[in-house]
Amino acid sequence: MDELIRRRVYGADHDDPDPGPRPGRVYRELVAGPLDGLLLDVTGWTEGQLREGAALATEIGSHGPGGRAWYGPRPGDPHHWDWAGDTP
Repeated sequence: MDELIRRRVYGADHDDPDPGPRPGRVYRELVAGPLDGLLLDVTGWTEGQLREGAALATEIGSHGPGGRAWYGPRPGDPHHWDWAGDTP
């Protein structure tokens, strides 16, 4: 758990003094791509949403500002979401 506490959550403000995970929330670790190493808060997501993954807004992907990075659950390890590519 100590390792998770030091991690940054996707969408946290850059000037947030505590951009890490919050107690009582559920997270997935993003692996590879432009958001590598960030945690995604999936608290309240449905099973279908968790299976589908997400297109996450990012300014640092291959499509620049306004682009999205696709992440989805790793087969056999749903707590890690792997990058599948970028889209405009």
